Amino acid sequence: MFSKVDSTKKNQFLEQTKALREERAQDKLKHDASIVIQAGARGFITRRRLHREICKEIGDVLQIPPDPGAEYKPRLKQALDVYKAIQKFFFIFNKDKDAGKFDYLCRYLLASMDITADNMKVCYVYLVLNKAVVLPWIAQIKEVLWKCCTFLKSLKPEVHADMKRVNLYLTMLITFTSAGGWKILKGKLGETLTPGMNQLCNNIMGHLNTKGLYPVLKGLLAQGLSRTKILFNSATLSAIVSLSLRPLIAANFSDNLMTVFVLHIMSVPALLHHVSVNSGECLNLLITHRIFRRALDLLTNEQSTRIIFNSLEGSYALCLLANLVNLGMAELEGLVENTQSFMSVVIRLLESCKKYVMNKKSNLTNWHPIIGWFSHKSDESLNAAMPHVKEQIKLLWSEKMIKILFSDLLTYVEVEKEQAATKKEPSPSKNILKKAIDKASSKSSATKIKLECPLAKTTCYTCALYQIMMNTLSQLRMDILSGLSYNKILLPALWKFLCDLGPNCGLKVFLDLLTQTPNSVIHPVFSLLTVFCETAAHYIVTLDDMEMYEQRRMFTLEDYIKMSKFLNLFVYKVTWNNLIDLKILENGESEVYNAAHNLLLLLYERDCRRPYAEKDHWLHRDVKPSVFLKETDKDRAMGLLMKKTPFIIPFSERVKAFRLRVRMEKESLGLTESAAISPQSTLITVHRSRVVEDGYRQLAQIPVQSMKGVIRVKFVNEQGLDEAGIDQDGVFKEFLEETISKVFDPALSLFKVTTEQKLYPSSTSFIQENHLYLFDFVGKMLAKAVYEGIVVDVPFAPFFLTQILQHNQSTMYSPLDELPSLDPELAKNLSYTKHYEGDVSDLDLTFSCDEDCMGRLETHELVPGGKAMPVTNENKILYVHLMAHFRMYRQIKEQTAAFRRGFRSVINPDLLLMFSAPEFQKLISGDNADLDIQDLRRHTRYYGGYHNGHKVISWLWDIVTNDFTPQERALFLKFVTSCSKPPLLGFVNLEPPFSVRCVEVSDDQDTGDTVGSVLKGFFNLKKKDPIGRLPTSSTCFNLLKLPNYQKKSTLRDKLRYAISSNTGFELS
Repeated sequence: MFSKVDSTKKNQFLEQTKALREERAQDKLKHDASIVIQAGARGFITRRRLHREICKEIGDVLQIPPDPGAEYKPRLKQALDVYKAIQKFFFIFNKDKDAGKFDYLCRYLLASMDITADNMKVCYVYLVLNKAVVLPWIAQIKEVLWKCCTFLKSLKPEVHADMKRVNLYLTMLITFTSAGGWKILKGKLGETLTPGMNQLCNNIMGHLNTKGLYPVLKGLLAQGLSRTKILFNSATLSAIVSLSLRPLIAANFSDNLMTVFVLHIMSVPALLHHVSVNSGECLNLLITHRIFRRALDLLTNEQSTRIIFNSLEGSYALCLLANLVNLGMAELEGLVENTQSFMSVVIRLLESCKKYVMNKKSNLTNWHPIIGWFSHKSDESLNAAMPHVKEQIKLLWSEKMIKILFSDLLTYVEVEKEQAATKKEPSPSKNILKKAIDKASSKSSATKIKLECPLAKTTCYTCALYQIMMNTLSQLRMDILSGLSYNKILLPALWKFLCDLGPNCGLKVFLDLLTQTPNSVIHPVFSLLTVFCETAAHYIVTLDDMEMYEQRRMFTLEDYIKMSKFLNLFVYKVTWNNLIDLKILENGESEVYNAAHNLLLLLYERDCRRPYAEKDHWLHRDVKPSVFLKETDKDRAMGLLMKKTPFIIPFSERVKAFRLRVRMEKESLGLTESAAISPQSTLITVHRSRVVEDGYRQLAQIPVQSMKGVIRVKFVNEQGLDEAGIDQDGVFKEFLEETISKVFDPALSLFKVTTEQKLYPSSTSFIQENHLYLFDFVGKMLAKAVYEGIVVDVPFAPFFLTQILQHNQSTMYSPLDELPSLDPELAKNLSYTKHYEGDVSDLDLTFSCDEDCMGRLETHELVPGGKAMPVTNENKILYVHLMAHFRMYRQIKEQTAAFRRGFRSVINPDLLLMFSAPEFQKLISGDNADLDIQDLRRHTRYYGGYHNGHKVISWLWDIVTNDFTPQERALFLKFVTSCSKPPLLGFVNLEPPFSVRCVEVSDDQDTGDTVGSVLKGFFNLKKKDPIGRLPTSSTCFNLLKLPNYQKKSTLRDKLRYAISSNTGFELS
């Protein structure tokens, strides 16, 4: 009974029991699974059946035709049946599969709305009168309309089929969000129901807005408008804008909804532009609801502004600004009444955009066609819309906008004109007391405008707006300046304002403000000065001489004199008194200073080319040149003034400063005898028949320091023998003169001459091998002459001098000004085109020009695609400037750059900043003044027995002084020095000094002074009168070789003949 159980059997039993248990569990799982599968299958079959039934039912209700292209005219059924069918349809609704049915549903509902009150039971909105279903019906219509919005988000308007659906859904939204078009409300019943229906529509709009209606509309507008050719017609655009206004109207334009409207609708790129062009009715709707004023009220609110600016990145803030400007110009009454608010909002929007503006390209920036380098990535859709956005923003500087924003100033100017016109001429004062009273009253009236008055505040604030505009909209800066300067009313008004600020254009006002708060130009009056200077400079630079001097457009010459005096004083006082930190001025970081300085330089350059002011007008009385120039290296203010306004110092003093700097540089480099025991020198050997070639080969590649040092020349004559050099370094001067005479000879084709015989680089210089290296060499040789103080008679064309000095790189430079110095005929033709009063397109001009290049006609495009770009009245100003720029700059760009590079390698470019183009020509070729014979005589040396009291010498000076004309005196000077003009600082600076030597033999037998020749000359020992010999010269030594004539008349005749024989372009 208690026998031991076999363990093996036990284990087998347990295994069998476990297997049976697992089998039962598996059977149960299979049973449960079969039940689930059966349930799922039955459910699927039931759902499919239900889906088919519902689809059949909705199909029967909607009466969907088998052919999608067939005309859809359903027989309308009871609204309650339709409602129930829709409820079932939405129960099984799948957006992807049931989109077609949903479209027919929308078409059916719209058809039901086209029913009058006589058959109202089939109208879908009839159910609102059925209390049993009214609430679920409202939920249903909300769901229907939101599904329309959902579809709008995914559609692509560029696809024709999608565009049809867009219009369908918009029609649904328009129809069911306003009871105004419901036909069942016509008649007496409608009068009772309309208020309730309107409330219902407002409720529906509130629901849609809560769900996200505005983002849907924004996306739809962006897809349809942000492209070159918009996709929406007038009806579609009107529908979208009307839908966007309905929530606002329903909420009585609450701040919250206005914020959403401004963020999503008003920031759509170029929306108002397209509304203005394509939908006048829609624009009137915006004006009727005073959207412009409401938007201004919202944006002047600090809290609302912060919300909007934090939500909008720069590009869309710019689009908001553009739409606001467009709407303001459409709603002029609101703009005029809210001018200050408008300007405040524009400034805030511009400052919001400016946060994203970058100074340069980097990995974190993107290019924006209006703002420039931008720290945000711009949407591709925005790029297509930017041309329209530009057109909107350009309204800010349209004539109409300028008249509105500057209305107070323009009114003031008109009143002043009327008072001046009606004021009778005062009768002459009869006594001293009356004169004194008149004088005192005129002084007291000099200051008519005070900064505290409303006129000053509004005018300065408006200028601050335009200053911010130019800084932010960097790519439209030139357009802004053009708009401000070419409207003929603003510049004179701003000039009148400045003049009425006080004596010297209110100079004391500006200086007092800077004295009170140094470095601070926050006061808006500095914006006024900045805008005036930049606008005036932009205008004046486009004036040709006839417009400026004869026609006197915009300003009189007296205005220019007064303007330049004020600017000269302003720049000087600000710099000298350190009213703005000198580091800021040196780095060009002060806008007002830069603007004033640029206009001052422009006026000075125009005066240099054709004077309109007195000779000493530009000099500053408070400056003592000798002291000033000595301290320029030590005092930063003095140094800065010499760079910015060197013309406040007399030209002669600046030349002295130039020579002093050169001497100091030589000493620092050890190139003078005082600085070194044996100064560095370079010896070159030059064959008489290959002066240019040998000089170029040996000097072109020597270091710059060697070029600045002593260069000694050994000439080899035609027989190949070394010539004997003479002391005084005259041989180098001779080499220099011969080199310059040959390279500037037009026959070499490196240079050409204008009709006035002025030199400039030849555009066909490429026929010479290594022509650019030759220009570099020529630049170095001419610079060496200037460096050593050797004057050479090389008359350059004014425009070429300007390019050497690089004044043409200034934004204030106009190539049209100097074109007459190169091509008077072209200048005349361009002037004709510029002033052509008819349609310029009749002249059949394009943005291209033809050039005869060595017998082959070449066409150059002034802009890419210029051959196909016609010249019109709108772009003719650009055309004439581009043509002048091409003729004077592009054709010889490489040659000029090579010449300038060589020149500046010898002479420090900073030293050239002291001179204008005409002054630079004087530095090269000497003064234009008449020859000072007494100065020449004082600094003359005599050899061969001549002395100051010698009979022949006395005759010489008497003949030159009294018998020669000024032209003959110039020929005399050219005969002996190779240059017809005297040295700038007098003959004391002539190197080598002028010398006269008595000669007894011909030049080929002349071996210099001997004891015998000196004694003969001194005691006037001569067998007979040398009437068969002419005076000769060695221009390399500035030496006149004068025979010992026995009669004054002989001397006069021979000397006159000798100097007259040396005519033409030859330099010796």
